[in-house]
Amino acid sequence: MSPQSSTPSTRRNPARTGARRPLLALGAAALLLSVAACGGSTGGGASGGGDQRLRAVMAFPPAQAMSPYGDDAVTLSRLSVIEGLTRIDEEGAAAPALATKWRRDGDKGWEFTLRDARFQDGGAVDAEAVVRSLAAAEDASPKPRVLSDVRLTAEAEGKRTVRVTTAEADPLLPQRLANPSLAILSEAAYAQGAKVDPAGHATGPYTLTEVDGAVSATLERNDTYWGGKAKAPGVDVKFVADGTARANALRTGTADIAEYVPVAQTSLLDEKQIHEVPTARTNTLYLNTRRGAFADPAIRAAARSAIDSKALVDGVYEGRADTARGLLGPGVRWAADARRAPEGRAKAAGEAEVAKTKEIVLATYTNRPELPEVASAVQQQLEARGFTVKQYVRDYAQMEADALAGRYDAFIQARNTLLDTADPVSYLGSDFTCEGSFNIAQLCDKGVDAAVAEAAGAAGTQARHAAEMEAEAKILGADAAVPLVHERFVQGFDSGKVDGVALDPMERRLITSDTRLR
Repeated sequence: MSPQSSTPSTRRNPARTGARRPLLALGAAALLLSVAACGGSTGGGASGGGDQRLRAVMAFPPAQAMSPYGDDAVTLSRLSVIEGLTRIDEEGAAAPALATKWRRDGDKGWEFTLRDARFQDGGAVDAEAVVRSLAAAEDASPKPRVLSDVRLTAEAEGKRTVRVTTAEADPLLPQRLANPSLAILSEAAYAQGAKVDPAGHATGPYTLTEVDGAVSATLERNDTYWGGKAKAPGVDVKFVADGTARANALRTGTADIAEYVPVAQTSLLDEKQIHEVPTARTNTLYLNTRRGAFADPAIRAAARSAIDSKALVDGVYEGRADTARGLLGPGVRWAADARRAPEGRAKAAGEAEVAKTKEIVLATYTNRPELPEVASAVQQQLEARGFTVKQYVRDYAQMEADALAGRYDAFIQARNTLLDTADPVSYLGSDFTCEGSFNIAQLCDKGVDAAVAEAAGAAGTQARHAAEMEAEAKILGADAAVPLVHERFVQGFDSGKVDGVALDPMERRLITSDTRLR
């Protein structure tokens, strides 16, 4: 698993992925508008309100030529180019998108009713198109992460009804189908076989019309969008991997919207340009429960008692993060009200017992620039408790295998707790069950496994959340993981000049049909 799968704002490779390539033939009026926006006096920064194009600087250059089956799908979703059958609402539940309603039909089947909508190339969104898109995603190589633990089959039942069946019961299928990698595209998107092209073949309020490698992209308003025309005529996108450069573009007025402004740059911006969003990411100290000093629950408890989350928030994040409340932070809005106290915690070892432990290897990675600083602060906190600590910091790719094999005593990871289904059950299963594929803590606890299994099989949302909170209580009770901070991200735009920017904890929406210049 790459760090961007667990931490969506990790930088992707900013290298160019290809030369300029036209994707759609534009009409003369649209072409003139695009030229003006890029360099003329009527660009997005000029006064004129909602009839002006938007200028956005995005953090992640296309890594897979805008394929919907990788991380580029999130970019397409954030730019309102693609849509799926469902979307995720503010509470993390499935809401209507291209499907207006759905119902469960047996343990493994779901029936979805489609709305009256058209693709950007003019074709109708019908059951046959949905079946084709879902089948293509299922057959893709590599398969999208959201399908890594499920196999689905879609069948058309008339023009407006699709039946989706999974090999095993999947109560989260409606949430799963909101994932950007399961976007519904027209038949023309698949004309080149394995190379799927969403440009002009999606359903969102904006049409992708041109991509200049890893440098820029052009979006035009989709005037046939089922939800009504977007308020801006188009978007001129620059891909800028350097966070300082993105902040400078906003500060100097060459961009209207800057994605993921680094915390260190916020002091240089006007307060009305800074918009913090609580995320589903928790920076966590994973403790090796199987071998080494932290195999002893009392030593793990001593390490947990040494951690000062507020000091990390104030010192490393300059106050722009939230103190740790559990594995699930404020970006998971329902968690606070459902939280249970940790169960069965051991008594923390005293100073003499801690002093007897061997040197602790504390590891983290450089791909997220704040983590080495977090590791240094955590080292100081542990040493103040009597531990002897050695840091090991490398590029993530050089560390993952050893982390999963349990070769470090402690590992700091920035982890997206909602992963691909907008529900923490996948995260809890992968990170903390005996057979979990991402179990850095090496935890194997029958109570945790039972709670996660109950959550995975729960048909109702409340029952699933209750089981997930039981699992969290048991994991924290075992001190297998010590939450450090809950991250926020900063989106940059001038609230006095720009309306309708989506501040989405799931990081799937940014520019919407309502986004416009005043």
